[in-house]
Amino acid sequence: MMLNPVSKNKNYFISYLAIWGLIIAVHTLVLNFFYGINGMVSLTDSLVFNLIFLLIGYSLWYVIRFNLREKPSFLDLIFNHLIIVIVVIALWLIMGYFTMQSFYGTDSFYMAFLKGSLAWRAVMGMFYYLLFIMFYYLILYYDDLQEKLKIESKLQNLVTRAELDTLKSQINPHFLFNSLNSISSLTMTCPEKAQEMVIKLSDFLRYSLSHDKNEKTSLQKEFENLKRYLEIEKVRFGKRLNFVYNIPESCYKYMIPNMLLQPLIENSIKHGVYNSSDEVQVEIGCKEEKDYLVIEISNDYDPEVKKPKGEGIGLKNIRKRLQLIYLRNDLLEIAADKMVFRAILRLPKDKSHEQ
Repeated sequence: MMLNPVSKNKNYFISYLAIWGLIIAVHTLVLNFFYGINGMVSLTDSLVFNLIFLLIGYSLWYVIRFNLREKPSFLDLIFNHLIIVIVVIALWLIMGYFTMQSFYGTDSFYMAFLKGSLAWRAVMGMFYYLLFIMFYYLILYYDDLQEKLKIESKLQNLVTRAELDTLKSQINPHFLFNSLNSISSLTMTCPEKAQEMVIKLSDFLRYSLSHDKNEKTSLQKEFENLKRYLEIEKVRFGKRLNFVYNIPESCYKYMIPNMLLQPLIENSIKHGVYNSSDEVQVEIGCKEEKDYLVIEISNDYDPEVKKPKGEGIGLKNIRKRLQLIYLRNDLLEIAADKMVFRAILRLPKDKSHEQ
């Protein structure tokens, strides 16, 4: 970062010139009214000395950047600044003195004043130098802080992305094993159906393992993949699994996180169909509220069957993904009412661009 902060920002540059314009005006008035120096001589004195320091101050940025690049110790840094300030003030006074002498060397009154003012000009030079150094160090500190925040943000994004990828790719291995076993059985009894199931399983896995950079897809695409999953499971459970849905056409355009519904359906099958010898209805519904898309997945279940302690891995993963994506932990509600188990998602509305 070698660009001077004064020139790389238009507002900084205008402010820099405005401040020096104010200093030149005050300098001129002080010489004219308090020291009785001729108005034109006062203005020339002010312009010469202040414009020289304007240029010197601008150049100090590069000296500081070079000095910091060497990473000196604190004592070395102080010593370096003492050397620099002595050189800067000496250079400034010599250039200013001889420039004004070339203009008004015959004006004995002014030349006597100029020689007598070198001491307080040196003090002013030190003050200017300190102001420049403080300003540049503040800019460096601010820029370093912003750079650190950017790096931390990138690292956090990478961590979040890794977490999301891990959560999204946790497909139940039992589902894969059972599906492959079903395909194996079908190859003997119904080869055409086995081939169809292989294609559906392939499409399901392709969708499941794809990583969209925005972590979202339209409800329509998500639901299409969900139907593939259910068609595969239907082969295993037959009439025991009855899937119904009530999704208005207007809901399909909204964006939802990838692979969010499949674990909920899997949970419904696990706790409903697995433990029943009768037909179990798994239903998915959707409705729009003012700021939310509400998706409800429900299934019949037997409350007498012993339930596993705590939440399953699938539900925990969903909660974690919702927290990472929306920065909220209240978007998934689980409820058991008599003979029906419900999972209710309230997702902030996000319309698909693929309309």
